[in-house]
Amino acid sequence: MNSPLTICLFARFALALLVVSATFVAPVFAAGDNDWLPIEAQHLALKAPVVEKDADAEALFWQVRVADLAEGGDTRNVIDNYIRIKIFNERGREAKSKIELPYLNGSKIKDISARTIKPDGSIVELDKKDIFDKTVVRYGNLKLKAKSFAMPAVEPGAIIEYRWREVSDYIKDYLRLNMQQDVPVQLITYSIKPLVHPYFPYGMRVQSFNFKYNEFKKEKNGYYTTSLTNVPAFREEPRMPPPYDVRQWMLVYYSEDKKLIPAKYWREHGKYIFNLYKNAIKPNDEVRAKAAEIVGDAATPDDKLTRLYNFCRANIKNISGDTSGFSNAEIEKLKDNKKAGDTLKRGYGTVQDIDLLFASLVTAVGLDARVAVSGNRSDVSFRPEYADTYFMKTYSIAVRVPDEKTKTEWRFFDPGAPYVPQGMLLWLEEGETALVSDPNEPVFVTTPISQPEQSVKKRFAKLTLAEDGTLEGDVTAEYTGHFSVTEKGEHDDESADEQIKNITDELKSELRVPELTNLKVENLTDPVKPLKLSFHIRIPAYAQRTGKRLFIQPSVFYSTRGTMFPTSTRVHPVFFTHPYSEKDTITIQIPNGFTLENPEAPQPFSAGEISRYDVKLSISKDKSTLIYERAFRFGGGGNVYFPRESYPQLKKYFDSIHEQDKHSIALKADATQ
Repeated sequence: MNSPLTICLFARFALALLVVSATFVAPVFAAGDNDWLPIEAQHLALKAPVVEKDADAEALFWQVRVADLAEGGDTRNVIDNYIRIKIFNERGREAKSKIELPYLNGSKIKDISARTIKPDGSIVELDKKDIFDKTVVRYGNLKLKAKSFAMPAVEPGAIIEYRWREVSDYIKDYLRLNMQQDVPVQLITYSIKPLVHPYFPYGMRVQSFNFKYNEFKKEKNGYYTTSLTNVPAFREEPRMPPPYDVRQWMLVYYSEDKKLIPAKYWREHGKYIFNLYKNAIKPNDEVRAKAAEIVGDAATPDDKLTRLYNFCRANIKNISGDTSGFSNAEIEKLKDNKKAGDTLKRGYGTVQDIDLLFASLVTAVGLDARVAVSGNRSDVSFRPEYADTYFMKTYSIAVRVPDEKTKTEWRFFDPGAPYVPQGMLLWLEEGETALVSDPNEPVFVTTPISQPEQSVKKRFAKLTLAEDGTLEGDVTAEYTGHFSVTEKGEHDDESADEQIKNITDELKSELRVPELTNLKVENLTDPVKPLKLSFHIRIPAYAQRTGKRLFIQPSVFYSTRGTMFPTSTRVHPVFFTHPYSEKDTITIQIPNGFTLENPEAPQPFSAGEISRYDVKLSISKDKSTLIYERAFRFGGGGNVYFPRESYPQLKKYFDSIHEQDKHSIALKADATQ
């Protein structure tokens, strides 16, 4: 990472203490301006991209100005964008004809202007009435909205350009600024304007990720500017790491103007966390009595931890989840739990309350429990040399249980996270750097990654094949581990009808099944039991009839899927969220008068500890039923991240699996058919 740029300005919480009046200096390209920058003849005549030779469209420039403002005591953040894009072919025209400008609750997109400059130099302006609002993603009370509009008269050879302003009614403590578009950019210019005040020692720092920025230069109008040339497009790929872990971007954040030594910073933060929670997890008499009752005759630390974990999951209502039984109005009236004893007494708590109660119960039976904070693998990998808590916001409970066999000292628990089994964390917390709090010497520990056998998707299908090739029958499925956590978390707040509809649609898409009916769902809100599904499927013309033969692919759930990695080259590393296993047992009753002609099964193969693929194919004793068993495990040894250099080998491995999953067998009709 680069060393931070420090600029004196207000922190958001500091501004709340003081009314400051400031005059906004409009950027030269502000979205509300009437004048566009001149069109250069060389750009209008440009026939081929400059940054990436195969690009369908390319941004000639992208200018961004960020201003933190205070006017009459009110604060706001204003970001002005201006982008100009050259269209080279029909694919570029199709990709850039529709524009969406996303924004979150609390922000507004305004002052949109757009126009198309045709190859002959004529200009077509966007009509303001053609700008629409839409909701892109809704998650609880959080909405990701977008302003949407179609660029007018776009054609190959044209230039499109548009400007907009995003306004937030507060100054953001942390602001992410992207340095990549979905097209390559010849020139990016970022200008940042801070507020200054002599009485506040808070400064703006800029941290770059996945690129090295040029030093910011101070302008006369109070802005600090940096630029970057020939920036490649950011493209999504299957199984890529979280976008902010690989894309080029900057984090602008607020901090005191002082040199931060990472080792010292984290030592002090670990002490702070310990002191912050030590009273909350200190067991009182009621906690000690309950802990003794729960562990009973358990003799080993493992047995004690299991009983305490299960108690917290089964007996404390989680008001952070969707299945607590409390309405939102009732939750608003509940008393806050100050200590673990409050959570035990009241029988309810937030995710953190339940975790702290677990730590208190563990402490009460003589084990050493600490609060641990960690990074988040669904966002940006945490790096200890970055002295700020922004990327270390997840909490778990670390228990000291030395294990000579695994050479580990700390085990991690999160009973407050709905549906997470003991011995696991949420996938985004596994394999992450965790800071275990301590009054003297906090330590960094890497949390373990669960094994493939802990997250299993198991299916049993009893199917019948008709002479016309139609395949039909009943399927039961069981999800454990991360599969179960994900599905339960996604659907536990839905009505019964919504669950049936949404899960049915998911299964049809995943299994490539045209007809899926009679779905039944079990244990969707159970914190411990695996998620169970049962349903009926029908696939017309699944087997192909050629003369007296039926050709069928017995790997019903995988044969029609495409390969996992379809491209020969790769830009980003390959990232799997967690290790996993798949186990399928499929029985197919063959039509009367048909016999199995070639009983060869696909060959098993493995990638050592990382993965194994194994298939068994047999026929029942009475020759009436085909039995297909497929077992696949991946991610052994915590191998879920693969650098781009290993992509050819990884692709070859999954291509081989794909070919084996398409393995076909022939059924031959007897002479009477």
